[in-house]
Amino acid sequence: MVLAACGDATSTTAPASTTAAAGTSAGTSAGSATTAASAPSTGTGNKPTEIRLDYAYYNPSSLVLKKFGWLESDLAADKINVKWVLSTGSNKANEYVSANSIDFGSTAGAAALLARTNNVPLKTVYVYSKPEWTALVVPGNSTITKVEQLKGKKIAVTRGTDPFFFLLRILKDAGLSQSDVEIVNLQHPDGRTALQRGQVDAWVGLDPHMAAAELEDGAKIIYRNIDYNTYGTLNAREDFLKQYPDYARKVIAEYEKARQWILANPDQAAQILSDEAKLSLPVAKKELVERTVLDPKAGVGVPGDALKSALTPVVPILTSEKLVPDDANPTKALSELIDPTFASAVIK
Repeated sequence: MVLAACGDATSTTAPASTTAAAGTSAGTSAGSATTAASAPSTGTGNKPTEIRLDYAYYNPSSLVLKKFGWLESDLAADKINVKWVLSTGSNKANEYVSANSIDFGSTAGAAALLARTNNVPLKTVYVYSKPEWTALVVPGNSTITKVEQLKGKKIAVTRGTDPFFFLLRILKDAGLSQSDVEIVNLQHPDGRTALQRGQVDAWVGLDPHMAAAELEDGAKIIYRNIDYNTYGTLNAREDFLKQYPDYARKVIAEYEKARQWILANPDQAAQILSDEAKLSLPVAKKELVERTVLDPKAGVGVPGDALKSALTPVVPILTSEKLVPDDANPTKALSELIDPTFASAVIK
């Protein structure tokens, strides 16, 4: 079954969060706005007082976990609270991890690599999906039919996210670079709006916005390549992993439970996505059922060689496109990023 991120990127508003007492459903708890610099989840001994995770519309397992409160139930006996923070994009999740606002954040693999290269103290501990969440989109009446025709054109994309890396890779394949096009840095929904209004010639979109543009705006995809989408990864702060390894495994075990539930209940999972993200059900199904792979044979679950292979081509882009400081070492960062030990302990 093909069951689709990154997300909005440049907003500086505080993350929306929901704190659920252990044993209650975060999906029904009262939410409260918090600043990004919320208190860390320090506890006594080897038990945190609270575990802070993001949820995102590009991460279906996070929505299922939040909806059913499975993690809260698992932690109830230990009296550990769970706090959910909305990530509108990979770079926002990375910002929250970097600021110690969350313990676990969900991003695209390339975004996690970029963060690690820039010294954000995170490790990838689980792969929650192999999505085809980004592609090259043009208006329905556009005469652009191939990547080579983008030279001199305006392209909307969100820097630092999987669509951005997708764009750089397809430009390179076509013998082009950033300097050959005009990149318009917009949040994903704003990119869709710019495409609708004719303010840009193309958009490297992101689901669910891309699926909505296709179904509701008549936009068309002219280039797609699932292998240029760099997986959906769950990343954890290194200090949390070192201090609370048992609880890191508990989080991953619940993520794995959510993955299996989605595979068994795709229609219900699509309805959860539709309700949470306020999408039409057809858009939710296109993202989740058509464009999201949840099969371990495709590299989902334990992070390993498949993820490393997907990220290896990103390494030279980080330096050639000057996305990291001159003295940064993305090769070293990739070697340090992926930690399969936690997932391997709970996924058999």
